[in-house]
Amino acid sequence: MELLESLPTLLKSFWYIAIPTSLIFLIQTIITFSGLDVADGFDTDFHADAHDGDFQLFSLRNLINFLLGFSWTGISFYSTIGEHTWFLIILSLVVGVLFVLLFFFVIKQVQKLAEDNSFKITNTLNKTAEVYLTIPENKTGKGKIMISVNGSFHELEAMTEQSKIPSGAAVKVIKIENNILIVETI
Repeated sequence: MELLESLPTLLKSFWYIAIPTSLIFLIQTIITFSGLDVADGFDTDFHADAHDGDFQLFSLRNLINFLLGFSWTGISFYSTIGEHTWFLIILSLVVGVLFVLLFFFVIKQVQKLAEDNSFKITNTLNKTAEVYLTIPENKTGKGKIMISVNGSFHELEAMTEQSKIPSGAAVKVIKIENNILIVETI
């Protein structure tokens, strides 16, 4: 730390922020990629409106991202614009905010990858299917249809309010009654 003591005050301040912030960021990154990611531990009343996500505007992770951008920008540009200290501080603040926004953008993109592919029978409404086992007329019995929902095929029980529907016929799901699909021919 003797090396830091000989530096100008502003540059020394940037280094004193950058070193612990970089270590914490490195630890957070290792924890995240090892699957041990836990909540920040700070519960605030201020949340960003992330529409479906749970992004917290004021969190330890965002503070670290801000300080990382702020401190390393100050260090990087000190020799270039060090004599204009206010400009350097404002530039560092802007880059710190950009780091937080970049992190928010990356998280939003990752959240888009998380997709709910669980099967819900309501997702079959108004979809077309193929009759697998003949469906008796006027709800007198059950047949089976093969239907694709979210890219996977399902064999489900079906009934019709019309006349008998033979195997191989194309049908459309019009309603659901007691987890049985009511279909009609197309």
